[in-house]
This record gives sequence, structure tokens and C-alpha cells, in this order.
Amino acid sequence: MSKKKKVEDEKVKAKEMLKNEKIEEETEDKEIKDEETLEDKMAKIEADLEDWKNAYMRKNAEFQNFTKRKQNEVEELRKYASEKVILKVLEAVDNLERGVAASAETKDFDSLIKGVEMTLSQMHGIMNTEGVEPIESVGKEYDPHFHQAVMTENCENTDNDHITMELQKGYKMKDRVIRPSMVKVCKK
Repeated sequence: MSKKKKVEDEKVKAKEMLKNEKIEEETEDKEIKDEETLEDKMAKIEADLEDWKNAYMRKNAEFQNFTKRKQNEVEELRKYASEKVILKVLEAVDNLERGVAASAETKDFDSLIKGVEMTLSQMHGIMNTEGVEPIESVGKEYDPHFHQAVMTENCENTDNDHITMELQKGYKMKDRVIRPSMVKVCKK
């Protein structure tokens, strides 16, 4: 029986060895498959990364082009922003030139003064349509936001810090001071 048992033990060992070899082969196959799937995944991730890089670079280039285009448009707009106003002023300049030429021929200075007054009225109209209006000064209290004091005087019949004389008219455009009034202020 010992011989029989030995044979059986050897058969069992051989079966176990075959089983272990089969398990090892399956494990190796699985490891190889796992390595292949990891390599596939890495390749896919690297391809995705490259796609993202390219998309980012395209978007960045598009944004830079957009920014340059907008800067050029703003510069162009600034360059010719005053064109509409200048065209209106040119009409007044034309009227002044015609008035000067006509009065030089006739030597009629009264008509020259009348023409200048009409042109001045036209200029005030242009300023009004653009939202420019004069700043009221004389008799008002001095305000450094609207007035620039260039002189002071002691005036008995005027309140302290009130404007007695306007030396140069100031203007504001749509509630924003574009030129302050140059004034003389009463200081007691």
C-alpha cells in the first residue's frame, strides 16, 4: 500500500503542480492584460492631454487676437470721436469766414458784429446739443469743484467766499466739469 499511496501522492502532487502552473499562467496572463489596459489608458490620457493643450493654445490665440482687434477699434474710435462735433464747428467757421470776407469788401463793421454775434449764437447751439453748458459764477459761493480762484479782494457789499468777477467762463459737459471758471473771490 505504501507504493500505491506513493503513486497517489505523486498524482495529487502532480495535479497540484498542474493546478499551480495553471493559476500562475492565468495570473501572468491577467498581469499582461492589466499592463496592456494600463498602457491603453495611459495612451488615451496622453492623447486627451494633447487635445486639451491644443484647444487651450487655440483659445488663447483667439483671445489675444480679439484683444488686439478691440484695442485697434478703441483707438480708431478715439481718433475720430470728435468728427461729428468738428463738422458742426466747421459750419460756424465757414460763417465767420464769409462774414469777414463780406465786411472787408463793404467796410461795414456793424454787419461784421452782427455776423459774429450770429456765429457765436450758432456755436452756443452746437455746445448745447453736445450737452455743454456754462458754469454760473458771479454772485455764487466759491466752489473749488467748479471755480478756480485766481484773485481775491475785500468787497464790502459781497458776502465772504462769494465770487465778485468772472475772468474766464467755465463749462461743464453732462454734469462733468471740463473747464473750471477763473474767478475773483471776496475775502474779508
